[in-house]
Amino acid sequence: MRHFEFTVDRPYAKSVNQTFADMRRLQVSAIVVALLFAAAAAGLILLAHPWSIILGVVVAIAALTSVWVAFWVPKKVGSIEELYAKSPLVPAVVSEVHPRAVTLLSLIDVAKPSAGRASYALVTRNVPIRTGQKQRVGDRVPSVALLNDRSTRNDADTWEMVSPMPIAWGTRDAAVRSRAEDAIDQVEWDFLQSRIPESEQIRTSPEQRVAVSEHDLPEGLR
Repeated sequence: MRHFEFTVDRPYAKSVNQTFADMRRLQVSAIVVALLFAAAAAGLILLAHPWSIILGVVVAIAALTSVWVAFWVPKKVGSIEELYAKSPLVPAVVSEVHPRAVTLLSLIDVAKPSAGRASYALVTRNVPIRTGQKQRVGDRVPSVALLNDRSTRNDADTWEMVSPMPIAWGTRDAAVRSRAEDAIDQVEWDFLQSRIPESEQIRTSPEQRVAVSEHDLPEGLR
């Protein structure tokens, strides 16, 4: 597994990193839901009927669960530095340009360490275009692969949740991004370029990823 070391610009990453923006939105949603449940629970308990008290307690437990989710998410995801340090370096290219976003197409080994062999997939992710940012189809976007499971009980050989996170979301330094690009084999960049026409099909698939047959892989990745 290939990793890339660099100093994360934390204030910059917090302002542009969409992975953490998604996490913050989830936290806010959980807190709003908790407040709504808490208000409902208080109202039910104040009715002072046996059924309303029981229902109020159930709703109060739901409120506490939502609060727990809001605090659990950051611990589950980890810090920005931890994510970049532990996640493997992968190639990604701009495969589609939309009015307010671009689609990234990435080649990622989705196999878990216990699988014993690689299992490559083409994975897409839509990311918003920042003000002043100009992207063209084919532009290289060195990234790290976020790999996770929805449930700790998943015993499959591949990760359920797979997504590229650009190195550019962690630093303003163009030299760092260039170094990351050079750390990825040319054969991987060439392979991704050849699969750009499949981007829309992959993006609209249920999991936004499509497994790559071993026979379709370049020799260096088999």
